[in-house]
Amino acid sequence: MPEAPSITPAPAVDGWFTTGADPHLIGVRCPACGTYAFPPEIFSCPNPRCGSSDLERVALSRRGRVWSFSVNHYAAPPPALSPEPFEPYAVAAVELPEERIVVLGRVADGVALDELQIGSEMEIVVEPIIPGADELVWKWKPVGA
Repeated sequence: MPEAPSITPAPAVDGWFTTGADPHLIGVRCPACGTYAFPPEIFSCPNPRCGSSDLERVALSRRGRVWSFSVNHYAAPPPALSPEPFEPYAVAAVELPEERIVVLGRVADGVALDELQIGSEMEIVVEPIIPGADELVWKWKPVGA
């Protein structure tokens, strides 16, 4: 019997984050006014007083603080992936201090909901979108957890 080909997990969205030991989100910075944005797929500066279309792709800070969070008690509709059986999961809005932007992301697998607090420090990790999936996404994990 032929051996099944191995599948290497890959980012679910190309160009939005790096993988490896020190993953980063990839955003854009406007050289004219210094405004940052994420995701990077925009074509002009989001600052309404600037409007420049000269944006540079940059690695964003790996750490930030929880600005807000919620717990989702529903499975996202297809084509999104959800584990079976479904389990509630947390989404955190994390403020990156240098860039002064807030980035939403799912909270890493295995983080207890009572570990989340407004203002606690988080860092980016890259994990399968759901356990066992081949698509990787960024997630937020409490620093030191």
